[in-house]
Amino acid sequence: MKHYSVLKEEAINALNIQDDGIYVDATLGYAGDSIEILKRIKRGKLFAFDRDEDAITYSKQVLKKIGNNFEIIHSDFVHIEEKLAEFGINKVDGILFDLGVSSPQLDENRGFSFMRDEELDMRMDKSEKVTAKDIVNEYSYEELKNIFFKYGEEKRSPFIAKKIVEKRKEQKITRTKELCNIILEAVGAKYFYNSHPERNIFQAIRIAVNQELNDLEEVLPKAIDLLKPNGRLVVITFHSLEDRIVKQTFKKFSEIDKVVSGLPNIPLEYQPKIKLVNKKPILPSDKELSENTRSASAKLRIAERI
Repeated sequence: MKHYSVLKEEAINALNIQDDGIYVDATLGYAGDSIEILKRIKRGKLFAFDRDEDAITYSKQVLKKIGNNFEIIHSDFVHIEEKLAEFGINKVDGILFDLGVSSPQLDENRGFSFMRDEELDMRMDKSEKVTAKDIVNEYSYEELKNIFFKYGEEKRSPFIAKKIVEKRKEQKITRTKELCNIILEAVGAKYFYNSHPERNIFQAIRIAVNQELNDLEEVLPKAIDLLKPNGRLVVITFHSLEDRIVKQTFKKFSEIDKVVSGLPNIPLEYQPKIKLVNKKPILPSDKELSENTRSASAKLRIAERI
C-alpha cells in the first residue's frame, strides 16, 4: 500500500518527541506519520484515530512490526477527549493532525477522485449513511449551491447546482464521470478546462459528506486543552478553508482576550494557552514538490502549550 505523507519530516520534528511521551496521531491514515512517532517512543505510548476501517486494518499490521505501545481508535477525531479518557489519558505531549485524503483513498474505488469513473461515495467511514450520491441527488438547489460556495469556493456554483438539479430529474447521478460531464455542461468548455471547477466541487462534496470543517473547528480547542505544558500541536492542511480555521484558532488561543487586555492582572482563564512556534506556515520543499504534486497546497502550523 503506497502512501506518501506530506511534510512528514517537518511534522515529526515539530512534535519535539520525547522517548517516554504520550502522542496522538489524530489522522492515522496508512500510518506514514504514526510509524515515525512510534520509532521514537520506546517507553511512551501512541494513540491513533481514524474513521476508515481499511486504513486501520492495514496500519495495525504495519505498526506491530515496530512495537506494541500503541492503540488505534476507530473514531472521528472530534471525539478525542472522551476516547482518550477511556484509556485514563487526560493530558498528552503532542498531537498531530495530517488533514485531507490519503493517497490510497484517492486511488481506490471510493469516488474521491474526479479523474476516474467511480461510484459517487466519498465516505471516509464506510459505516456512515450519507454518501456523495445522496448529496448530489437529494439536496435542494439552495443546499447544493451553498455547499459549493462554502466548501469549494466555486464562483459558478449556481450554474452547477442548477444543472445537477435538471439532470437528476432525467436519471439519478451515480458516477464521478457523470458529475464531471454535468459540471462541464454547466460552465462551458473554456471555463472548465482553464479553471477546473470539478476540483472545487468534488472537494466541497467530500467535506460535506465527512463534516470535515465542522469537526476541525470543534476539535482544535479540545486538542489545545489536552496538551501538557510545552506539548506541541502540529497541523498539516491541504486547502485554504482548513488553514483558515487553524490559523484563526491558533491566533485566538495565543493572544490575550481583548475584553481584559487593559487590566493590570489578567485572570488565568483569559491568558494565552499557546504560543506560535512558526508565525508563517511551513511549506513543502522544492524536492518534495517534484516528488509528489499532491503536496503543492500543504501548509504546516505548530503551536506549543504554555
